[in-house]
Amino acid sequence: MTDTAVCPCGGYPTGAAFTECCEPALTMQTWPPTAQQLMRSRYTAHVRGDADHLFRTWHPSTRPADTSPEPGTEWTELAVEAVSQGGLQDDDGVVEYTARYRDADGVADELHEVARFTRRARRWMYVGPAEML
Repeated sequence: MTDTAVCPCGGYPTGAAFTECCEPALTMQTWPPTAQQLMRSRYTAHVRGDADHLFRTWHPSTRPADTSPEPGTEWTELAVEAVSQGGLQDDDGVVEYTARYRDADGVADELHEVARFTRRARRWMYVGPAEML
């Protein structure tokens, strides 16, 4: 990936380069300021195989023991469908998205989730699918 390549999440704002979008979060230079930006950074962590970012951004109350990305999965596209709260002044938020991928056998599929986020120590954390609450 080049410095000017569009971020794997599609860029925020749309088309932003990886260096300006998710890289600062993945390299711990900054923490995503909104629930949507955290969700985008987590998608990019799946694309790049960054288990550490997935671990540190998953709320401890719902985080599984193993947060490693699924081996052999190729994430191909992210579409954010709806965002409810999760802004700079909020404590909770919901992001609905669809992530398309190819599994280890090359079969195309997609993951649709209505994801819940909350702030913990002033940082956005992924809680899980909406039905977990």
